[in-house]
Amino acid sequence: MKIAITTLGCKINQYDSAVIRARLEDGHFFVPFDEQADFYIINSCTVTDRADWEARQLVRRAKRLSPESRVLLTGCYAQVNPGQVARVPGVDYIVGLNRLDDLVRFVGEADENRPDGVKVSVVDVKKERGVPVLGASEFPDHTRAFVKIQEGCNYSCAYCIIPTARGPGRSVAPEEVLAQIRSLAERGFVEIVLTGIHLGGYGQDLRPKIDLTSLLERIIERGLIPRVRLSSLDPRELPERLLRLMARSDALCPHLHVCAQAGEDRILKRMRRNYDTAYYREVVTAAREMLPDAALGSDIIVGFPGESDGDFRRSLEFFDSLPLTYFHVFPYSIRSGTVAAGLEGQVPPAIKKERGGRMRELGAKKKSEFYRGFIGRRAAVLVERAVHRASGARRGYSRNYLPVLLRAGEADINREIDVVIDGLASGWLTGQIVDDRTSGQQGSCQQSAQVLAES
Repeated sequence: MKIAITTLGCKINQYDSAVIRARLEDGHFFVPFDEQADFYIINSCTVTDRADWEARQLVRRAKRLSPESRVLLTGCYAQVNPGQVARVPGVDYIVGLNRLDDLVRFVGEADENRPDGVKVSVVDVKKERGVPVLGASEFPDHTRAFVKIQEGCNYSCAYCIIPTARGPGRSVAPEEVLAQIRSLAERGFVEIVLTGIHLGGYGQDLRPKIDLTSLLERIIERGLIPRVRLSSLDPRELPERLLRLMARSDALCPHLHVCAQAGEDRILKRMRRNYDTAYYREVVTAAREMLPDAALGSDIIVGFPGESDGDFRRSLEFFDSLPLTYFHVFPYSIRSGTVAAGLEGQVPPAIKKERGGRMRELGAKKKSEFYRGFIGRRAAVLVERAVHRASGARRGYSRNYLPVLLRAGEADINREIDVVIDGLASGWLTGQIVDDRTSGQQGSCQQSAQVLAES
């Protein structure tokens, strides 16, 4: 049977989709989502009302491509609002989170006949304990592998539905995390990314308790894999001990994504973020002092209910003053069922769009300044499968998350290669490989930079 899978949302969803694909490998083959298939799987997000709409649009697209196909919707939207999903024309199966066995069973049944009505498998995530260790060994289009070590969240941010979708915070036992990493390393992966909905809360539900830094120490002590990267962290969970470990370890990538969400104290309070701008500044400044070359990123929401022109101006000035590398900027979007959806002072869409553009412009300026500081320096770049269309060069990332284009061959994929950074164009650094292949490569890299500049 031909199966197509698409994923909306975060790295956790990407991981879950990789697990689904791994379980369905035997007896089926996979095609891109924009091609005809017998069975479509949509792994949904529900972080905003628009995310729900996007999932519904994907159902309609699948049915246009293959009217006789079966469609299964899983992920956070399916978990939070299965009743609404059941009313979407074209949906045959609804599977909530952590119901992989039922998902596989539904696909198997569909191989035989079409279901009589919509079939649903959703349980109350608030009663879930522990995290099923399902494991994923293949990550299409990714050189790095994701390892989910934590699920759920105990915070109650005003704009967020994820605690409702994912349930309370719970962690994978450290022995199981180490086993997953060992397995991925044996399969040839050079880098893993530790992911979780509330990654910094790792281990607090385990007995005995453990924290994220202790887990990282175990991974590093065992020398399981050359590169370990962290996904997003909350500023309340970036202790000096973790920064010191990152500073002295060759394996722990100097890259931190520390979510601020806002740069004005009144808005942070309305968001229920439980810290202020002074605290966030202290955390980021300490990270920069201890990790001078680290990429430091942040999520920023603009246009949150009640955000005035003055609030936004102060937020812009605040982020301009910080030693951050890049921003992920999101104009606030209503999520039904959250506290923020009922707050007064909803900001008009046009103003949110304008503020988002200004914040992204600042982020692009900071990123460019950070990247330019590495021109002329060496970096260890992990070469990816993907090829940059405009230049034809191979893509890769340094340990501190610099995106680099270089003239590498098929044999270099999933290898860490020494590179001298020699240029920047259209958001990409270009580099020369430092080994016996360097001779004859310079013209090609300069040509890549020229093509990028013109594209």
